[in-house]
Formats: sequence, C-alpha cells, structure tokens
Amino acid sequence: MDGLINLNKPAGISSAKALYRVRSITGQRRSGHGGTLDPAASGVLLLCMGRATRLVELIMDQPKVYRSTARLDVTSESFDADRPLIPVDVPGIPAEADVRRGLGTFEGTIEQVPPAISAVKVGGVPAYRRALRGQNVKLRPRMAQVHWIQLHRLDWPEVEFSMACGRGTYVRALIRDLGVQLGTGGCLTGLVRERIGPFTLDDSWSIEAIRESTGRSDYLIPFEQAEALLRDVPPTIPPRPDR
Repeated sequence: MDGLINLNKPAGISSAKALYRVRSITGQRRSGHGGTLDPAASGVLLLCMGRATRLVELIMDQPKVYRSTARLDVTSESFDADRPLIPVDVPGIPAEADVRRGLGTFEGTIEQVPPAISAVKVGGVPAYRRALRGQNVKLRPRMAQVHWIQLHRLDWPEVEFSMACGRGTYVRALIRDLGVQLGTGGCLTGLVRERIGPFTLDDSWSIEAIRESTGRSDYLIPFEQAEALLRDVPPTIPPRPDR
C-alpha cells in the first residue's frame, strides 16, 4: 500500500494513536503522518503509507487552514483548555472592531514565541517535558507566516476565527498574543484543521469509515497522484472565506 490517507482525526487521541489505529486496519507498517495535531484538536491529518513516507516534507510545506475558538476571559499554562483555566481580570470588554483589527495585525510574516508547553526541542528535549518538570523554559522567537485571518464571531468571552498559515505556526501563541494586545486573557478552546494544501476536511475519512472499507481502498490516494498534487510550486494559498 503506497499513498496518502486524508484522515479526519477525532479529538481526544494523539496523532500517533490515530496512525496506529489506521495502520492496524490497513496492515501497512511502513507509515507516518505529516503535520501533528494536538490530542484535543480534530481535522485533517495526512497519513503517509509505504513509499508516501517520502512526501512528509512536502506536506509540511503546504499551507494549512484552521478554524479556532478561544476565550478571552481566561488563560492557562499551555494557552489551551488542556490545562486548568485561570480567570483574567479584564478591565473592559473589547469591541468587535478591536478584535478584528487585532487579528489583522498578525497577517503576514510575524515573529512568534512558541508556548513553553510545546514539542519545540531545547537541548534535544521537548520543551513541554522540561516545563512539566518545573524547569524555567525560555524559547526564542521564530518566524511564522500567516496568510490571512478571518473573524467569524465574537460572543464575549468567546471568539471564533479561521486562519491560513505556514509550517511552525502556533495558534495557541497567536491567541495568547492577541490577548496581550487587547488587554484580555487568551486561551484556545477548540481547533479544527480544515485543510492541508489541496487536501480538505470535506474529502477526509473517519477511522470508522476506513474500517468499514476493508477489502477496498477507496480512502487511499495513490502515491503518484499524491506526489503530483503536492509538487505545486509554490503551494497554492487557500482562499479567504467570504465570512
């Protein structure tokens, strides 16, 4: 079996566990995934089977689209809801125009400090492991590319928006920085990856659907077809939604 599987990873399991479940269905041991999703996140996770493992770097370079929800009245150690929420005293509720303007400042090439609870390695050790040991983790700013951000809804204290971005962009860090800019909290509460390059959530397969397709391979994008789709240079930036 050589090709890609566009998996709709469910929330509540790691990307590695999602790959393991699909691998147990397909029987293909040589496999990997491109672009890890946090356990709490759901959406497009591209699984590389057989020869398609060589496509991982091409996948990583593809623009990604996320739909996010966040709360602006709280924060947490990880800047998401995986850690206990900490109330933030907000002196004034920002107007929708202020939130829209604030999100707009992150479009383009930006400098971003990854969260301390992240997979970024410090001295060969993932930062989250050091942070969980109580070590003081200081990460250097990194450049990130945000192609566009679209505000969908502000219903205090919740905000919902979509964004298209390049590799290495942390949505949690962007929400943290938005809160700093607005004088509020900032904590990610929901994340769905809707797209990686040409591969969309609408065309993805659930683990259950793959299991029910045993004996067929409808869910597999053949290696040659997948490679051709990924070699669009430069990668096409997904269009900004109308609303």
